[in-house]
Amino acid sequence: MRRFVPSLFFLAACAAFAADSSYNGRWDITVTNEPRRRAWWLQVEGAGTPALKGKFVGFPGGNMNDIEDLRIENGELKFTFEQPARANDKGGMRQEYSARLAGDKLEGVMQQGTTRRTFTGVRAPEIREKDDGSWRLGRPVEVFNGKDMAGWHGQVPGRSLGWTVEDGILKSAGAANNLESDRKFWNYQLHVEFKVGKGSNSGIGLRGRYEIQILEDYGRETSTHTNGALYSRVPPRINASQPAGEWQTYDIRLVGRDVTVVLNRQEVVKAAIEGLTAIATDADEDQPGPLVLQGDHGPVEFRKIVVTPLAK
Repeated sequence: MRRFVPSLFFLAACAAFAADSSYNGRWDITVTNEPRRRAWWLQVEGAGTPALKGKFVGFPGGNMNDIEDLRIENGELKFTFEQPARANDKGGMRQEYSARLAGDKLEGVMQQGTTRRTFTGVRAPEIREKDDGSWRLGRPVEVFNGKDMAGWHGQVPGRSLGWTVEDGILKSAGAANNLESDRKFWNYQLHVEFKVGKGSNSGIGLRGRYEIQILEDYGRETSTHTNGALYSRVPPRINASQPAGEWQTYDIRLVGRDVTVVLNRQEVVKAAIEGLTAIATDADEDQPGPLVLQGDHGPVEFRKIVVTPLAK
């Protein structure tokens, strides 16, 4: 009977690896005790093999981070982020994440010092709609009426808005509550006119999930964080920005996961969106979502925001 023990261990190991492989895929994550209604994104590959790796958009900041310390221990997915202390900081930052499968969902915890966040994750849905030339324009919707903030609300409940409307212009002084539109949209074309000051930073959230970056970056190299980028994911192919203080235009087309970004009449991004960015508050990717105007990073102004729905 003893001769079969190695085989039993082998079978047990195979079963464990098969169970671990259920972590593979892309996960849309809702943080359950976060006042801002934050949503995260996780990608896991190679679970159940020695080639385990992952990517994460979430609490460490706005980037899509490669997970350097990713492991599965006793059926539990774990990863850690370490950020060293910077000048004038009291210390670095360590964030520990752990999650288990509950059916086809994730249930997990993030711990950073005394800060604890619980979260749940669902598999990112397959969205089959493509921008294939078959979509027709509907009736345009002026999401900003040029007179007041009717149709908008603050992203963080109970916090003052910090926005004003003057002479048909919607303005944030730079430390404002992000705005969300009351209306939700699915496939559409979006026209936005905006202006940023020297060194300022903002963004536009599509469906409350995908940020198109706004940044004062005239004449600089492009990256996944510069003006026109699908934030932290796809850089603009060229720098099409205007100098600080000048009005600029976005014409953005979103169908399913296909996005086209035209900045100041130049196409800078044409890509398929892999998943959520750091602006996300709503993890239900297969549902309509609001527009988001970021006002907490620096002064920014908007004077025209028009959504034209797309339908078959």
